[in-house]
Amino acid sequence: MFEEFNALSFDCYGTLIDWEAGIGAVLGPWGRAARPELTDEELLLAYADEEARVERENPTTLYPQVLEEAFRATGAKLGLPVSEADAKRLGASVPDWPAFLDSASALQRLSKRFKLIILSNVDKKSFAGSNARLGIEFDRVITAEEVGSYKPSVQNFEALKKYADGADLKVLHVAQSLFHDHVPAAQAGLKGVWINRRHHRAGWGATPDPGVDVKPDWTFNFMAEFAEAAVPQGSD
Repeated sequence: MFEEFNALSFDCYGTLIDWEAGIGAVLGPWGRAARPELTDEELLLAYADEEARVERENPTTLYPQVLEEAFRATGAKLGLPVSEADAKRLGASVPDWPAFLDSASALQRLSKRFKLIILSNVDKKSFAGSNARLGIEFDRVITAEEVGSYKPSVQNFEALKKYADGADLKVLHVAQSLFHDHVPAAQAGLKGVWINRRHHRAGWGATPDPGVDVKPDWTFNFMAEFAEAAVPQGSD
C-alpha cells in the first residue's frame, strides 16, 4: 500500500498536534469567566473563521500575532473583552499544545520507509516547541513564515511541490483539515490521506467548513492506523 510514494508531507496542527486542546485551554477559561455556559466547542466554532480570515488578510503576519488578532476578533464576535494579556497568552501558547498520543510513535514508524516533511501554518520559532513534542527530525519543514502565505493558499502547496520535485520525491499529503489542506492539495494535484481526528464529534471545531465537496484518497481516524497500513508490522 502507498508504494508509489517515497515521502509524506504533514499538516501539523490538528493532525499531529492537538491544536483544539491547546486553543481551548486558553479560550475556555477566558470565555467561561464571563459566560459559564460556554463550551470549548462553541468557542472553537466562534474562533475558526476568525483565524482563517486573519491569515487570509495578513499572509505575512507571524502565527503568534495571527492567534492574538483572531482572539480579539472572537471576543468582539461574542461581545466579550479580550485583554492584551489574554491575547498574548494565546499567541505564546503553541509550544504548550499537546501532541496526539499516537503521533510520535506513528512518525517513527513511518520514517523507516518515507521521507517526512512538514507543511504547516506556523512560524519557525513556534514549531520548534511542537517539534520537540513529536520527537523526530523532519527531512524538511515548510512554514507559512517561509512561504509568505497561509494554507489554504495553493502557494504553500506549490512550495511543497517545488521542494519535492528538486529532491526527486513523490509526495502523499497527510492532514486532518479538509479546508486548510485537502481542498488546496487536490487543486495542486497531490493525493491525500485524511486523518479524521474529529470522527467522534459532529461539526468542524477549530477548522472552517471546507465549503466544497472534497474526497481524500484515503481516510483513517488515527495516525496509528495510517502508520500500520503504510508500514505493516514485519515489513521493516
